[in-house]
Amino acid sequence: MMKMAAFSLSTAALLVSLIPLPAQAQVRADAPAAQAESIFGALPGRWVRPDGGYVINIRGVDAGGKLDASYANPNPLPFSRAEATREGKTIRLFFELRAGGYNGSTYTLTYDPASDVLKGVYYQAVAQQKFDIYFTRAR
Repeated sequence: MMKMAAFSLSTAALLVSLIPLPAQAQVRADAPAAQAESIFGALPGRWVRPDGGYVINIRGVDAGGKLDASYANPNPLPFSRAEATREGKTIRLFFELRAGGYNGSTYTLTYDPASDVLKGVYYQAVAQQKFDIYFTRAR
């Protein structure tokens, strides 16, 4: 009788362990992407630098902060690095160019949500000069 009860309990435990868990685990796996979207959600768009017509086009941001972005001055130039980070409530962006005449030039920007502006410093590597600049969202 005791063996039968132990067998029944172990069988019941095995059956319970085979029942699939609810889909909550899937929600947690998607959380980093959703969180990145909400943190960096304001960044996608076409950003224009009024002092020369330079354009940064941000198409998206992945969960790690890597930006899908392009640059034009007005001709297209590739970014070798394009990334966003968050420090507290501040969103920072970093772009690096590795193309003719711009090799090593960078944009170090901060997103200002109140004015919907990217502002910061452009470092022109060839001339070794820094410029305070900003980009406005093209509407």
